[in-house]
Amino acid sequence: MRANRAMWTAGVVAAGMLAGTRAQAADAVNSEAIGRRVVVSIPDRKLAVVENNAVVQVFDVAVGAPASPSPTGTFTIVNRVANPTYYHSGTVIAPGPRNPIGTRWIGLNQKGYGIHGTDQPSSIGYAKSHGCIRLRNADVERLFERVRPGDVVELHAERTPEIDQLFATVH
Repeated sequence: MRANRAMWTAGVVAAGMLAGTRAQAADAVNSEAIGRRVVVSIPDRKLAVVENNAVVQVFDVAVGAPASPSPTGTFTIVNRVANPTYYHSGTVIAPGPRNPIGTRWIGLNQKGYGIHGTDQPSSIGYAKSHGCIRLRNADVERLFERVRPGDVVELHAERTPEIDQLFATVH
């Protein structure tokens, strides 16, 4: 029975890959091969891209306001959307300069939360968001090109020795 299920699962995976998911499968394999993760220090309002245990990029971010804090924990990137449309409480804002989520959306596996751009770049460096992690549009566009679905995103509410080490050279 297990052997049949394993063969069926392998067949479904293979069929899915043939049906057009090759790029997603390759992205997941590449993420694991590279050892990429995104680490956010909420108190520092910084985001680091870590590849093979080395910091390769650091960005200033806005984090959740006290009334709507950013979640903490370990999450996974589930999707990436260029020029997203904003939907909230009956409001729809098309891509463009007035879009509150800016030019890119990097969705996390906690519904409603992600990493995105902004139409308010002056909010970067502050606790001003509704819980998401905001970057300047130019920065989120660079991050968007580097990360893939399956990459791990860690949101830390407190400084730890690892966080201190990751952000030691940027203050």
